[in-house]
Amino acid sequence: EPRSAWCCLAWTLVVVTMNSLVFFINLLLMFVIFTVVLLPTIVVVYFGFQCHSRVLHSAARYCKSILDDNSSSALIILGFVIMSPLIVVAMAIYCSLARRLHLFMCFQPYSRAVYKGVKWRWYEEGGLCSCAKGCNTQVKAWV
Repeated sequence: EPRSAWCCLAWTLVVVTMNSLVFFINLLLMFVIFTVVLLPTIVVVYFGFQCHSRVLHSAARYCKSILDDNSSSALIILGFVIMSPLIVVAMAIYCSLARRLHLFMCFQPYSRAVYKGVKWRWYEEGGLCSCAKGCNTQVKAWV
C-alpha cells in the first residue's frame, strides 16, 4: 500500500542517502584501484614532463645527468602507451571486486520509499553476508 506524503518524503531521503553513500563508496574504491594500478604510468609521464626542456625543464641532478630531451620524450610516449592496458586491468580488478562485494546490489529502488512492505533488496538476496552461506555466482547486478 502507498505511504503517506510525509512518510514517503522521509523514506525518499533515506533511500537517496543510502544510494548516494553506495555511489561514493563505489567511486572511492574505483579511485583507489585506478590510482594504484596506474601509478607506473603516472610516475613515468611525470618524470618525462619534468625533465623535458620545452615543458618544465627541472634543475634536478637526474634531469641533467641521465635524462635529456630524447629520453624524456621516450618516457612520455612509454607512459601513454602502457596506460591503455593498465586501464583495462584496473577496470577488470574493480569490476571483479565490486561483483564479489555485491556493491551494485546495495542500490535501492525508489519503490522502497513509496510503498509499505517493500523489503530491502539485499535482504531479499540473503543479507549482506550472503557469501558466508555460499555465493551465487549467477546473480547479476542489473537484474
